[in-house]
Amino acid sequence: MKYRFRKVAKIALVLIYLVIAAGAIVRMTGSGMGCPDWPKCFGYYIPPTDISELEFIQNHSYDKGMVVIKDDNLYVASKSFISGAQFNLDNWSEYTTHDYAIFNPIHTWVEYINRLIGVLSGLPVIGMFLLSFFFWKDKKLITILSTLTLLGLGFQAWLGKTVVDSNLAPYKITLHMVMALVIVAMILCVIFKSKTSFKIQQYNSTFHKLLVLGIVLSLIQIILGTQVRQFVDENVKLFGDAKTFWLNQPDLTFYIHRSFSILVLIVNVLLLRTNYKKALNFNKINLVIVGIGIEIVTGIAMYYFNFPFSTQSIHLFIATVIIGIQYYIFLESSHFKKKIV
Repeated sequence: MKYRFRKVAKIALVLIYLVIAAGAIVRMTGSGMGCPDWPKCFGYYIPPTDISELEFIQNHSYDKGMVVIKDDNLYVASKSFISGAQFNLDNWSEYTTHDYAIFNPIHTWVEYINRLIGVLSGLPVIGMFLLSFFFWKDKKLITILSTLTLLGLGFQAWLGKTVVDSNLAPYKITLHMVMALVIVAMILCVIFKSKTSFKIQQYNSTFHKLLVLGIVLSLIQIILGTQVRQFVDENVKLFGDAKTFWLNQPDLTFYIHRSFSILVLIVNVLLLRTNYKKALNFNKINLVIVGIGIEIVTGIAMYYFNFPFSTQSIHLFIATVIIGIQYYIFLESSHFKKKIV
């Protein structure tokens, strides 16, 4: 069972990263409000594919909770009924959580698939939680972290609802992203703590401190990046497909984010150098350097070549992968630090 636990935990990690990737695609395509309600989508568990399904129909059987768009507003059936010739407000409640009432089938299904992947990711997390009790006698931390991961995923789902209810409030999007990283960190910790054998690595105080700094810088970069992305989203609303204007007159956050990347690169190059010079054998740092290279390339492409297709989602996703690898190296380093204390 303990072997299966690690396998299930790794599946959970992959699916959480798939959720992050899907969320990046949602942002890239502007599909965040593709489903204006939660947990259903326009009142359906399987969303509509055509606007006609959301228009008021005479002599039609409506179930409680079904949604129609009328006069640029969302209305929710307050009970089950058969409609008459006229739209009767006695049968409907206006959806007042927000005023977004636009149906775009592409946006709707992009957001819906994102939600489906989110639901799917919950299955291995539940499995991880149940199997973690086999560790209770020997490694209680694994059970505690698995429980917190399950609770965290529930909290993340609720956060997703608040993001939609707020019509994509920037600070809630940022909080949603940070919570995803917390879930990733807990799963990585569970995977590491359930290991039964370890490769030979050497603890080095300078490397360890630089690593902590690198993780903090990566987190700051991700948070700054979400703010830059919000600025871009606002310009997309103003200028549409005219990508040359998406970073028109950027605010200070953009320049901090861009300049900060130099510091991120320097710290991680120092980590790479220290790892090889001291023969520490923390070779996952190579993957971090590759990831930073991809970040630099996609960042340059977005700024100088007007956001080539998928560069936005790749940029965000790789940033979350980088911080995940850094955190796992931190777990490895901490393990060998304890060995020498």
